Amino acid sequence: MKYDVAIVGAGSMGMAAGYFLAKKGQKVILLDAGDPPHHNASHHGETRIIRHAYGEGEAYVPLALRAQALWQQLEQESNQSLFLNTGVLNMGERDSPFIQTLIASAVKYQLPLDILNASQVSERFPGITLPDNYIGCFESTSGVLRCEACIRAYRTLAIAHGAELLTYHGVDSIDIHESGVTLTSGETVISADRLIVSAGAWSAEILRQLNLTLPMQPTRKTFAWFEAEETKYGQDYFPAFSFDSPEGIYYGFPSIDQAGLKVGRHDGGRAQDPNLDIEPYDSVHDSHDLERFLAAVMSDVGNLMYGKTCMYSMTEDENFIIDRHPQHSHVLIAAGFSGHGFKFASVIGEMLSELASNGQTQYDISMFSLERFSV
Repeated sequence: MKYDVAIVGAGSMGMAAGYFLAKKGQKVILLDAGDPPHHNASHHGETRIIRHAYGEGEAYVPLALRAQALWQQLEQESNQSLFLNTGVLNMGERDSPFIQTLIASAVKYQLPLDILNASQVSERFPGITLPDNYIGCFESTSGVLRCEACIRAYRTLAIAHGAELLTYHGVDSIDIHESGVTLTSGETVISADRLIVSAGAWSAEILRQLNLTLPMQPTRKTFAWFEAEETKYGQDYFPAFSFDSPEGIYYGFPSIDQAGLKVGRHDGGRAQDPNLDIEPYDSVHDSHDLERFLAAVMSDVGNLMYGKTCMYSMTEDENFIIDRHPQHSHVLIAAGFSGHGFKFASVIGEMLSELASNGQTQYDISMFSLERFSV
């Protein structure tokens, strides 16, 4: 059967793109090696932070604001609660590049941001104790996305709009020709006019079939939940947070639905072959670093409850890849999102749908170009 667009990888970005394309009336098929949302991808773990003031670069702010509006639209269309307005507290040394860029982005785009010194942070959030040279930047309009519920909502609506989804269908081969693409997955053969590759940690492997090497190394990452007093760390009292320090970059979530305080580390990790099983969470070795961080900053947090693992797949500059294949203009690439990408899945889905159906997008994606690499 012939399709307008085939999407390889139906996770965060792929599922959103499938929804927007199907809603436009495009004939779309999505393939995924699992049954999304699933635990082998970077999107699992229940929650993701969405923030608007952005320490990674001012250029992300318009995309974050549009993403927020689209998440709200998804809530309305799916009749589900997907966003929790917990606020987000970004903490770091006053003169750190991340904090200074975050403040500058809030000023430029007139975003609400309370800048608190260490004692003011403790007064507002008694569960936190910061070094005197640290500040907290609290954004009251930000919060938490229920990431797996978001993907399920896009999946349901995409199918309702006519998209087809093939689960447990990895791609064995891709044949690119002038008028389109042909994919094989086992005995299934699919023809489409255009192709979107959004396969997370597997994107680089898939695109090597098309003589394109992406500068990404999948990495094993861990995160964990800890016992926490609800009246201090619960979702009604405590924000989602990030902590930028010379010793490490950490992030976390309040206890949502009494599940415990969730904490992870953004930097570090070790190389992971995406085709091999990730080593399970080790409650001794994997929790040591998080426990050290909590003892220093949130000492009232209790014992480890459990931990999980996932894969990051990101570029060296930590900016995304959203571009066309250099030799095949009808092949779109969306990759390198791990670490801070999920919040943008809604707007990137819209962006990819525009590129695949109209050939161009309303958004400036120059910073995501492959041209910044030697590929």
